[in-house]
Amino acid sequence: MKKRDTCAILDAMDLARERRPLPPPRGVLQRTRPDGLLVSRRVAPSEALAPFVHHFWAVAWDLRTPFTAEGLLHPTACLTVELGGQQEVAGVRTGRTEMIRQGAGRVFGITFRPAAFQHLLRAPMSSLTDRTVRVARVLGKDGELWARALSRAPEFEESLSIAEAFLATRLQPLSRDAESTRDITERMMRDPSLLRTSDVATVLDVDIRSLQRRFRHYVGVGPKWVIRRYRLHEAAEQLKAATPPPLADLAASLGYADQAHFARDFKRVVGRTPGSFAASS
Repeated sequence: MKKRDTCAILDAMDLARERRPLPPPRGVLQRTRPDGLLVSRRVAPSEALAPFVHHFWAVAWDLRTPFTAEGLLHPTACLTVELGGQQEVAGVRTGRTEMIRQGAGRVFGITFRPAAFQHLLRAPMSSLTDRTVRVARVLGKDGELWARALSRAPEFEESLSIAEAFLATRLQPLSRDAESTRDITERMMRDPSLLRTSDVATVLDVDIRSLQRRFRHYVGVGPKWVIRRYRLHEAAEQLKAATPPPLADLAASLGYADQAHFARDFKRVVGRTPGSFAASS
């Protein structure tokens, strides 16, 4: 490694320590109590990478019994590097996910913003939906060497600095379509007025077919799926509250035609009825 590269990484490590951690993610359904050590970190990217990366994260564990967490992931791509293990990129996961940690280990991850990974993939994001591929397949030999360096970094700050230094040389400004798709996808998470695909098409001033093609290309799933996923995120958050709302009121607030429709949708994806989920949370 050249001297100036080493200096840049050390400077970035100092900046990384100053970043505020992010709040816990939405979409976590259930998790067991860890029997042993389980430490996680989530931090925002640098200003230069903010248009592309949602956050960097890491988990380290040393457990006596397996730890399990269930979740509904966001419509994003994620790159993960395990200590002495897999180095892979995953597309959007359409079903419920189950993460199991056992023994001892460490993983470092990069969660990209919606639509921001497509120009690195150089293919429609739908080709990566519900799939994982090795980092080298997407980023080539340099990417493979980079992933190995990430897996060997002893501290989170060093992994973070190595990750940002590499991505800064690879990420180019997003196209107008990619940028607008990224922004509307994230808006769909927080804007309750976007209840239908037609609402999203109106905001972007495109027809529904064009919107669907754009989402499959840049995000990997259709806009209707994104709306449904974010509705289920909100439902899970409210059902985990100390005093969950009446199911009929919750269904109406999320734009469902009726409580029965909401209950079927929730059970199909989460695997439990809303009432059962609330009782076990």
